[in-house]
Amino acid sequence: MRIGIIGTGVAGSLLAESLLGTPGVTVAAFERAQIGEQAEAGTGLNLGPNAAKALRLHLPERHAALRAASLDWRRWQVALTDGTPLLDLDLLELAEEPGLRIRWSELYRLLRAPVAGCTQHGHALEAIEEDAVGRLVPVFRVRHALLRYGGFDLLVGADGRYSQTRALTAGEPEASLLGVCVWRLLVTAAEDCPFDDYTQWFQGNARLLAFRVPGGAVYIAGTFPLGADGEMPEAARSRDFQRALFTPEGAEPCPAVAWMLAAIERQFEEIHWARSATIPLLRSAAAGRVLLLGDAAQAMVPTLGQGATQAVEDGVIAGAVLAAGGNVAAARDARVNFVRQFSEEASDTLHPGTDPVAGTRAKDGPAFRAKLRRLYTDVPAPSPRPIEE
Repeated sequence: MRIGIIGTGVAGSLLAESLLGTPGVTVAAFERAQIGEQAEAGTGLNLGPNAAKALRLHLPERHAALRAASLDWRRWQVALTDGTPLLDLDLLELAEEPGLRIRWSELYRLLRAPVAGCTQHGHALEAIEEDAVGRLVPVFRVRHALLRYGGFDLLVGADGRYSQTRALTAGEPEASLLGVCVWRLLVTAAEDCPFDDYTQWFQGNARLLAFRVPGGAVYIAGTFPLGADGEMPEAARSRDFQRALFTPEGAEPCPAVAWMLAAIERQFEEIHWARSATIPLLRSAAAGRVLLLGDAAQAMVPTLGQGATQAVEDGVIAGAVLAAGGNVAAARDARVNFVRQFSEEASDTLHPGTDPVAGTRAKDGPAFRAKLRRLYTDVPAPSPRPIEE
């Protein structure tokens, strides 16, 4: 079986590594970025405990490499911007191991290294054709030339939220907007930062989220509700607007929020702005000859930190399933649907008209904790491969 992987982000790299050396399978991977280029290299992310478990069970060497390059994600704390505490969850009460806090650039470096030998860089997908026997032939633009590779028995689209593979084989997906702006910033000079682990701070339905990542940096994300039209007013992209958004009424911001507001002021031009959106889950296209993984299949809201985390699960579990000749949709889709729905439920405090205090405190109750435990631990171990004669 000849498998071509489009995109060597999280899911694509892990799938390729999982399949290398599998009898009867050859793998070729194609990446739009040139060697050394790292998409989103200026930000950080948190991977949930379920991503760590998936790596430990399926790719223990990758698990060890990421652990060595990360900080543990152990606590989930929530407060108001004046410092009033609302929630303090110890993830080890619900999970088998901590999550991970890492920089995107380091994550990509560690995931791409094992598959460098089978990866073609600087390849931007432009079209997908068929050969005489119905196998797929991807067409790439490489500098000023078009190159064809094929034919592949299976083409894997792991090329992110704006997947060209999905668009070419199933059409552009219709996005559903959450009605929330999400911005991101990495503060690199953060030695005096007064906090460490994953924490959120609410001012009404506006929220700051931040945590330290390796290298003495701090990752900050801000969210705030948009108007009924879902558009972001230009006035929102200003220092004054953002400072007012996260400043408590009639009180001073707590030390952590005051530190972030000062950092935002200094590095405002480096903020990356986006609107939170989801796309419908789609696992396959082209009569089963295309498999979609990660954000290409299931872009979801980021509230529980499950976007990259589910891409980790997708990559390693799809690798195990394909190596055993199984069905990836059967192995993954019910799990992904649960994670998508739970992530949207957990986003309740971001919407105008909801009570972020009551909503946050409810997350310390047994129902929410039970779902978190399921989220963090319900990861299948590899099935034994058949013994070859």
